[in-house]
Amino acid sequence: MTDSSDFDIVMIGHFARDVIVVDGVRTEACGGGVYYGSLALRQLGLRVGVATRVHPDDLRLLDELDRAGVAVHADAAPATSGIENTYDSADMERRTCRPLGFAGPFRLDDLPNWSARVYVATPIIAGEFDLAFVEGLARRSPVALDVQGFVRVRDGEQLIFKDWPEMARGLSLVTYLKVDQAEAELLTGDSDPVAAAKKLADYGPREIILTRSAGVTVWAEGEVTQAPFRPRSLAGRTGRGDTCFSTYLGMRLTCPPDRAAQVAAAITTLKQERPGPWRGTMADVEALLGS
Repeated sequence: MTDSSDFDIVMIGHFARDVIVVDGVRTEACGGGVYYGSLALRQLGLRVGVATRVHPDDLRLLDELDRAGVAVHADAAPATSGIENTYDSADMERRTCRPLGFAGPFRLDDLPNWSARVYVATPIIAGEFDLAFVEGLARRSPVALDVQGFVRVRDGEQLIFKDWPEMARGLSLVTYLKVDQAEAELLTGDSDPVAAAKKLADYGPREIILTRSAGVTVWAEGEVTQAPFRPRSLAGRTGRGDTCFSTYLGMRLTCPPDRAAQVAAAITTLKQERPGPWRGTMADVEALLGS
């Protein structure tokens, strides 16, 4: 069936200029869900739009998206967002985050008049979106939300986790919810991914996508799928969750949840082996799934 929407997926969130620190070695890199997610979705051949905010001096950084065939709408911001991610655990599951900049909040009136099969809200820091913004998106199309943009809060020179006071209302508007292990524990008090996913689903999201170092757990249609990450290296750990979430959503446009989870886990495995966004092919994915 042909879909009349302008795009398969429109991603909304701050594009980031990040610093990644591993064992004391600092590397500057582009980041944010709109970066890792949109480029991975283009590798799947999907029609993708990105709405973001950056300082005018950094508009050139968006050329990479344009070259990949991503439609980009960028509003001028007083600063470009960024995070310093310092990893200090063997499996790189936990990280210390320090804000480097903030591009300001989105308003519905600033968004381009694009239609999409799914709107993906991928905020990196609390304050990008408010509840009214999510409500407005939900009136347009199904919404996929990364909860980090509501629980990862700037506190001076740190980013810390805080409860989301409006969580019950917010989650009731969401069709697809992305959380990582730490966020799931914060919001549910449960360290077991399946139990945490079930608790979050009780608030209304139809599907829960929970990532951790071992892999992805998906709660969808009352069923659980767990698919492992099997990277030979963690050189590309940053962007793990963004890649997994976006490719799961992309595959869900045509596939059942279990297949979408398996493909997303395979893509995320390959992505973690090298820095930057996933630039592989479905042939690479099928080879890994068949190994």
